Amino acid sequence: MPVLTPLAAAALLLAAVPAHADWRVTPTLRIAETWTDNVNLTEDELAHSDLITQISPGFKLSNQTRRLIVNASAQLHTFAYLHDSDKRNREGLFTEDNGGVSSVRRSYRANLRGELAQDLLYLDATASRGQQNISAFGPRISNDQYSNANRTDIDTWSISPYLVRNFGSTAAGQLRFTRDSVGGGDNIGFRRTGGNTLLATLVNGPAFRTVGWGVTYTKQDLNGGRYGDSSSEMLATNLRYMVNGRFSLLANAGYDRYEFEGLGGGEQGANWSLGFAWTPSSRTSLQATAGRHFYGNTGTLMAMHRSRHTSWNVSYNDVITTSRQQFALPSTIDTAGLLDRMFATAYPDPVQRAQVVQAYMEQTGLPPSLSESINYLSNRFMRQKRLQASMVYRKGRSSAVLSAHASDRNAISDQQSDSPLLGSQQGRYSDNVRQHGFEANYTYRLNSRSNLTARYDIDESESRDRGYRSTQRLLQLGVSRRFGETIGSIDLRRRSGDRFNAGTYTENAISASLFKTF
Repeated sequence: MPVLTPLAAAALLLAAVPAHADWRVTPTLRIAETWTDNVNLTEDELAHSDLITQISPGFKLSNQTRRLIVNASAQLHTFAYLHDSDKRNREGLFTEDNGGVSSVRRSYRANLRGELAQDLLYLDATASRGQQNISAFGPRISNDQYSNANRTDIDTWSISPYLVRNFGSTAAGQLRFTRDSVGGGDNIGFRRTGGNTLLATLVNGPAFRTVGWGVTYTKQDLNGGRYGDSSSEMLATNLRYMVNGRFSLLANAGYDRYEFEGLGGGEQGANWSLGFAWTPSSRTSLQATAGRHFYGNTGTLMAMHRSRHTSWNVSYNDVITTSRQQFALPSTIDTAGLLDRMFATAYPDPVQRAQVVQAYMEQTGLPPSLSESINYLSNRFMRQKRLQASMVYRKGRSSAVLSAHASDRNAISDQQSDSPLLGSQQGRYSDNVRQHGFEANYTYRLNSRSNLTARYDIDESESRDRGYRSTQRLLQLGVSRRFGETIGSIDLRRRSGDRFNAGTYTENAISASLFKTF
């Protein structure tokens, strides 16, 4: 099984780590009862209610030493339905078009980083399985793991050994090879792909104080099975001139090449950009560039700011990408990262700060991550322009996490590879997709054990070529209380939206759950 490959790397590292390595295994259990008036998120006139019992055993695994860092979690989700919704699914009353439900689902995520040879040879490995949206036009993934409406399970793994070498104070280099796989949607036409990526970088050392430089070369080959192979190759160079301790000028130049099956067969050309980096204080930084690639004018933006009660992050990029690339490197806002910057002044030690951030998130019920954009299945290369912003607020009894995103995606490879996945009609709707959305999570601490929570999420997808729009909304209110190592919660949920060329749906649900760590 391919997912065992990163685990084999973990076994190799385990043989090399000291015997006193501190492994921590934490079993978990979640039990929930959910009543919903639209279990398969179908059109209102076809809605079917049900009571769902969920039992989800799982575990968390962690280890942190000088030479090995491991963080992993896994859950087995089992569902039972009072009105036999899973039986209706087996009998064909629910179909791929109107959703359906699951009886069993698995999810996991693991990250490993190890040092095989001191200051020379390292290894990264990852593995994950989770739900992803099939189409840009339909219900969004939420916390109802039982639903199959517009979603499928995608699994990924990667293993990446790399060499790091310092050449005195002149330069530092890295040579990395990555073998990865993304799949899981084969039955609906999303091709499983295996990738081989070579990355080589050389950057200036501390001897260069005023002028910095760097060179990066990347080559990736993808095995796409029945939809054909593809490859990409990029060479990038950069210069940085430090005007003073807070302001620098930036210049970048390179060449990109993409080859894929279908009409045209590929794209390639030179690129360049100019920009600046400004760090007026330890709390604020801004970097921006503008330039041109073979596919048009481009630009980038990265801005961060933190105050006593807030942490802000804004970014913009314009790149050639694929759905599989975003599944391998998920586009999410790391809530812990935002909080880490906000707590930096009060807790300068990074280990202590990480513990404080984790405890704060558990106490307030903040989500581990927020979606920066809504990904969907596609076998095509696309140009993506994406603007995203996020903010964490903490003061007194209140805390909030806000995020907003806007993106334009234009396919540059042939639509033929998506015909089995979306059908010829919906495939044409995905040629030029604009998406934007907003998510807000608010927590009010009633006391040291209890919290009130609220969430509002709205996303809109538009096919600019076909003039079609799909809007999805979610409102959720809840209360939670901690009983020792157990957290109990009750949530009310209302969700509504459009299904692709199939009318609208509305769902009202109430859920009660217990989550315990052992």
